[in-house]
Amino acid sequence: MWVEHNAMLEFNNVYKRYSESGEVLSGISFRLDKGEMAFVTGHSGAGKSTLLKLIPVIERVNRGQILIEGKPITRISQRQIPYLRRKFGLIFQDYRLLHDRTVFENVALPLVIAGYSHHDVGRRARAALDKVGLLRKEKRYPLSLSGGEQQRVGIARAIVHKPPMILADEPTGNLDPELSMEIMKLFKEFNHVGVTLLIASHDLALIDRLGHRRLILRQGKLIPGD
Repeated sequence: MWVEHNAMLEFNNVYKRYSESGEVLSGISFRLDKGEMAFVTGHSGAGKSTLLKLIPVIERVNRGQILIEGKPITRISQRQIPYLRRKFGLIFQDYRLLHDRTVFENVALPLVIAGYSHHDVGRRARAALDKVGLLRKEKRYPLSLSGGEQQRVGIARAIVHKPPMILADEPTGNLDPELSMEIMKLFKEFNHVGVTLLIASHDLALIDRLGHRRLILRQGKLIPGD
């Protein structure tokens, strides 16, 4: 009998080392269920960003296994990686927007690359911008926006293809507390409609207010948390 796999993400005894800095992650094991929202926390250099990069195979593990929806990704080929990445919306602290493209063009880019029709690109990009409250600024350029608005453009770009999981690396790192909470409220809205979220953040006060599970890294190892 076929049973649906409820885990969106699993790490099984994962190790990652860099030749210049040695072991960054040591024996990491955890699972994240579909529709769950969790935070990765820890000191600067604890391995938060590296952990996130292993999931869409921006970096590869040295030992151990990572599974997405029950399927191992540790040794997938370079050719398969673009298809795997369609499962994720990636959000970064530094926004990574193209400054010579409009807000609309930045958000639409993943759909254009994936080969969506012109009609679908327009419809989906505007729906994503509406979701983050920036539809009226679709013709602006990123540098004319505030930091909070630029991050929301990054979020719209990440959700435009409706991925089942969002990975966010310090998404509020450059924002003040009020804007940070606005961004987290957006994430909670996505979570309420079933999107799985894994968010790396050092902002413990903000995480405490939100009350979701924490994966705490200390010197590359997961320590008991909540």
